[in-house]
Order: sequence, then C-alpha cells, then structure tokens
Amino acid sequence: MLASMLPGSPEEISAFTSLQAHLPALFGKVTSRRTQEQTVVVVPSLSLDPEELAKVTGVHHYEERMLYMLMLLRRPRTRVIFVTSQQLDPIIVDYFLHLLTGVPSSHARERLLLLHCSDASKTPLTAKVLARPRLIERIRAAIPDVSLAHLVCFNSSGFERTLAVRLGIPLYANDPALYHLGTKSGCRKVFRESGVLFPDGFEDLRDGNDITEALAVLRERTPTMRRAVVKLNDGFSGEGNALFYYDGADGLKGADLRSWIHDRLPSLRFEAPGEHWERYHAKFKEMQGVVESFVEGEQKCSPSSQNRVNARGEAMSISTHDQLLGGPSGQVFLGCTFPADDEYRLQIQESGLRVAEALASRGVIGRFATDFVSVKENGVWQHHAIEVNLRKGGTTHPFLTLRFLTDGNYSTDDGLFYSQTGRPKYYYASDSLQSDAYKGLGPADLVDLAVLNELHFHSSSERGVVFHLIGALSEFGKLGLVCIGDNWQQARFLYRKTKDTLDQATRRP
Repeated sequence: MLASMLPGSPEEISAFTSLQAHLPALFGKVTSRRTQEQTVVVVPSLSLDPEELAKVTGVHHYEERMLYMLMLLRRPRTRVIFVTSQQLDPIIVDYFLHLLTGVPSSHARERLLLLHCSDASKTPLTAKVLARPRLIERIRAAIPDVSLAHLVCFNSSGFERTLAVRLGIPLYANDPALYHLGTKSGCRKVFRESGVLFPDGFEDLRDGNDITEALAVLRERTPTMRRAVVKLNDGFSGEGNALFYYDGADGLKGADLRSWIHDRLPSLRFEAPGEHWERYHAKFKEMQGVVESFVEGEQKCSPSSQNRVNARGEAMSISTHDQLLGGPSGQVFLGCTFPADDEYRLQIQESGLRVAEALASRGVIGRFATDFVSVKENGVWQHHAIEVNLRKGGTTHPFLTLRFLTDGNYSTDDGLFYSQTGRPKYYYASDSLQSDAYKGLGPADLVDLAVLNELHFHSSSERGVVFHLIGALSEFGKLGLVCIGDNWQQARFLYRKTKDTLDQATRRP
C-alpha cells in the first residue's frame, strides 16, 4: 500500500505527517538513556540540483562525509544502516570504526549494516534507493522496531519524504514542504522577519530582465556601489554566485543605465569554473534567484552560526565557525575553523539564534547554518546575514566529529567547546585539500602516512587528524580532514603537517 502512493500525493503527505508526529516521543526516549534501543537509517544523498552539484569536484564521494554517524555505535544498543551509491572501501569503514572508544569495534560492527546501490550515476542517492524496491525491503527487514527508528539524510527533498513513508519511519530533517525557506530568496524573507542585518537587494527574480532592473535600482540607491552579486536560488557551496561590476557606469541613469547593464550581463564574473552566461541564464530562469549588494570592507570575514531545532521544535545554538572561502571573488566554501573569532562569535551566535527561532516558528526541524559576511568599521563589527543552508553543510560533519569523539559539549556562555576533561577544543577543517600529485594514493596509503607521521587522532590526548572524503583521494587527488587541537595554532599546525606529509610522499624526481 505504501509503495503504491504516488510521490507528492495527498495520501503520501498525510502518511508523512503522521510519521513525523512520532518524532518528539522518539527524541525523548533516545536522549533520556544512552542504552535506549534505536535504529538510525542514514541515506547521505545530496538531493540537490544535479547541474549545480556537477560543479563540485568528486561530489559523489561527498556521501562519505556522513560516516561520522558511525560513531553513534558507541551507544551499545544503537543500530546503524548506512546506504551509499557504491560500495565503500572496507579500509574506510575500518578507519571510522577504530575511532570508536568505549566499545569493541567487533561489537559495533555487528550493529552496522552497509548497503549500496552499485550505481555511480549522477542521480541523487535517495532516488536510486527508491528505484530499487528490494533494497527498500532489505532496509525495512533490518529494522527490529520501526517505532524506535528514524531516517537521517544530508538534505530533505521529496525523495526523502517518499523514502520515509515507504520505510514507515520518520525523517529527522526539515519537511520538504518548507524547502523554499532555505533558498536564497526564502532566507532573505526569514532575515527580514527575524530582524537581523542583511544586504540590500531583491529576491524572487525570474530572468535577465529582472536581474537588470535589480542591478539598476541598487546602483541608483547607492551611486558609489562598485559591484553586486547575482545568486541562483539553489546554488550550492557558492558555485551558483556571480559578480557584476559597475566599472564604466558613472553618470548613467534610467534607461541608459539599464541598457548598459543588460549588455554587460554576459560578462558576469562566475564563481564556478567554465560557467557562461547562456547556461547560467537558463538555470536562473529555471530556479530563479536574487541580486544583492556586495558587502565591501577592508577588514572582512565570513563567520557562520550553526543551529538545531530539535524534534520538540526548540531552537538552539550549537556552534560558530569562521569559514575559509576561495574562488575568483572569495565566495566558494573550502573549509572552516572552530570556534569563530573571540571578538564576535557571541554576536554571531545571537544573530544565528534569532534566525533559528524564526525558522522554528515556521515548523523547521533539524540542523542548519546561517552564513554571514562581517566587516569592521570604526572598531565595530557589522554582521550581514547572507544565506541559510537548510541542511547539513560543510560545518556540520567537523563539529559532530569533534562531539562524538570527545563526548564534550558546546557552551553558549563563551562559544567554546569543552571535552569531558574540561579542556577547550579547536579545529581546522577542510573539504578541499587537493593536488593532482595525490592522485593514485589509496585509503591504505593514507592510513599508513597518518600513523607513521603521528597524525592519527588519539583519544587519550584528544588531538589529531580525522579524514573524510577518503574515497575521492585516488581519483581526484582530493581529501577532507578535521584537525583537532587544544588551540587554533595546534589545529593549523596539524593541517600544515598533513599537507607537508602528503606533498613529500607524492613528490616525484
């Protein structure tokens, strides 16, 4: 019966709503006892626009970023079912199981079921699962008690809603019906509602004519404006952004200004390599987008606030980061440092919580991040909210890796994270340690180098490097890592040491 429901039909939506109603009770049971039985089904699908995802190198290996969920196996009665597009290298699985403390890896392995689709296509993983009824049956058969199970994903879409209904378990993520709140247009409306500062601009733009008009009005409002940014509603990791420069527009007004802007739209400076106006405009007309003033400043940084709305609808702050950005104009996410700078992290935490409370009032649940552009003027920081990533993002897995490894807690009083030993912990994380020279290094080679060079994370000292995106190393020369230390300097040192180790190991005569 469940399989016969049409995706997105009233019957499916009704069934999904009924399943979601069980989340608060399940949340209460699981959080009250460490030994509570539960099954967590992890489907780390990047259910986003395929053309935008294609701009990210090695994107199909990004499913591995959620392998930190295996650390839930530290709970002695937790079962994890982890589904991927292709079979994971056993060395990668062993690597994460050996990070567990307090439980033998053999005990954890008995409670872990790894399944895959044997499908390397660009189709989102959840869609691949839905196309395989027998795989869904295997997942369902591996759940001892559906009343004590839930589904976890990278981001929620109609695919994840359909899968939750077919499995008969709730989805611990945002309702896909609220997806629009996480688009570039949607989050501008949330910022307006929550009363945080955000750039001047326009949302819900449909095409090049709307872009032209928005760019013209911004220039007329602020004649000294040098540049503005155009964003696709569903752009990913900054790759859907493009800059427009007003060089040469001095003295132009009205129709002349609009004609000048329209003629120069093909010269937009795109963040994604190889992008061009014809393709970008077609995508803009498909998903719409925004135009905003570009936040200028000599002393500028890009912090973010991570928040969670639990199953009871309670909004909370869980961390702050400073983002590491790259690309032609510094809008592409490369990594992050935790925590955000002492000077402003509590300000970011407060603004992020206001956004989270506005989202919670709309019914949003799960983890998400609000990104800011911050500039210091006359000794005072101004924080401009620019985006809500209404999903697990690039700052999610580093923080949860730290949390699961140390059993520590984030303090909203000072914005620091303290392990159980009472020591504050810091990290430097990146998804983009990349070099063509690293191609050909396999998972076993990486583990050898980490152990021989004393990079591996040690639970006794609570310091070291935890790798992810390991599967992307051999094919793309790309690697992710979280470098955990007792201070920023130590965390950055571990990153540099890791890079030096890989460079030396792959240096050719």
